[in-house]
Amino acid sequence: MTDFERLVQKLKLIEALYCGAATPGERAAADSARQRIRERIAQCQAADPPVEYKFTLQNMWSRRLFVALLRRYDIKPYRYYRQRHTTVMAKVPKAFVDETLWPQFMELDKELTDHINTSCEFIINQAVHGDASEAEEIRAIA
Repeated sequence: MTDFERLVQKLKLIEALYCGAATPGERAAADSARQRIRERIAQCQAADPPVEYKFTLQNMWSRRLFVALLRRYDIKPYRYYRQRHTTVMAKVPKAFVDETLWPQFMELDKELTDHINTSCEFIINQAVHGDASEAEEIRAIA
C-alpha cells in the first residue's frame, strides 16, 4: 500500500469515527456514514437553529479541505466580498460544529498537513539539498 493509499484510508476512518460507525462493515460504507452525519445535522437544526460562523484557516490546503467537508454534508460555504481567501463562512448549528464538524476537520487537517510536510521535506531533500533544516538564529549586530 502506498503512502497516498494509507492517507486516504486514514481519512476515511476518521470520517467513520465521527459518524458513529460501530462495525468495520459500517466504516466501509461511506455513503451511509455521510447520511448519518446529515441526519445529525438535521437533528441539531431542530433543537439548535443554524448560526453564521466565520472560520479562519491557516493555509489554502486547510481551506480546501474544510470547504470540501462542508460540501460533503450539504452545507454551503461562502465568504463576503473583500474577506480574505482563508476565511470561510457557513450557517451551521452550534452543536454540530462543536461535536462533529470542527473535531473531524482538525483530525483530517492534521493527517493531511503531516502528509504534505513529509512529502515536501522528501522532495526538497532529494531535489534541492539534503539539509533543509531551519536557518540559524543569530543576534543582530548593533
